[in-house]
Amino acid sequence: MHMIDRKGIFNMAVAPFTHESFVTTTRGLRRDIPPMRLFEKAKKLGVWNPADLDFSKDANDWKRLNENQHQYVLQLLSQFISGEEAVTLDLLPLIQAVSRGGHLEEEMFLTTFLWEEAKHIDFFDRAMASWEGDFSNLDQYHPEVYKKLFYETLPNRMNALIDDPSPANLVRASTTYNLGIEGILAESGYFAWYSIMDENNILPGMKQGVRNLQLDESRHIAYGVFLLSRLISEDDSLFEIIQEIMDEMLEYLNESSAQTEALVGPIPFSFDYEDVNNFGLGQYQKRMARIEKARGKSLEEIYQSENALIAADLE
Repeated sequence: MHMIDRKGIFNMAVAPFTHESFVTTTRGLRRDIPPMRLFEKAKKLGVWNPADLDFSKDANDWKRLNENQHQYVLQLLSQFISGEEAVTLDLLPLIQAVSRGGHLEEEMFLTTFLWEEAKHIDFFDRAMASWEGDFSNLDQYHPEVYKKLFYETLPNRMNALIDDPSPANLVRASTTYNLGIEGILAESGYFAWYSIMDENNILPGMKQGVRNLQLDESRHIAYGVFLLSRLISEDDSLFEIIQEIMDEMLEYLNESSAQTEALVGPIPFSFDYEDVNNFGLGQYQKRMARIEKARGKSLEEIYQSENALIAADLE
């Protein structure tokens, strides 16, 4: 019989981080700040269930599309569902970094992100299953620029927070995820989805799910704007990192359109890649204008301005 050295086990299991106090029994929660306002909205609005969506008409609609249309829609779905999987896999270091920074209210709201991103995977998988095809090789629709961002850049920037949760690394991670991937790329993808579905009056189950997903991610984007604004208010020089990464994301969108066209051809609907790129440019400009307003403001001013924007955007 092997004896267990309990003292040795406990010594190895000592946690590297300990607590000196708890927010809830010292200052209490601040329910008036933007993350808690967003948390309330997440509890109220984020309760939709992909299993409740009706995909009964989607299968027949899918059969109405021609082969070129199938190819374009499949690349769009492939990049969305893998993107949702990527952020689900890579999100935890951001949550941990915010937690280690002592921002309990922000961490509370961030717990909804992981749940919602996982639910988005569930949604796209159910929508695809309703089409009743063989979708076992969808990564063939991932161009090289997509692989660079989602296979390498995103996980690297998120996981850098594990060893170095510095403000600069927080800015890199959040700008890439919240403002770039969600605020430019996903929004441009929604433009494509709605253009396809509205033009042809098809895929009602997919349309309802995309709308629900878009509302979820509007809260994620709002938090990213808040987090980056908070960090800028503490160190204005961090704005340069945001600008650099947002320029990178806009360049990614344009390159992605070019590589996708090489992969599946022109868009076989009533819009084209230039329309997608122009929509993305508008999102880029909107996000940068909102972030730039944070420069030179105090933290309390950030709270006030972001609360007003959250109320206007999400009520």
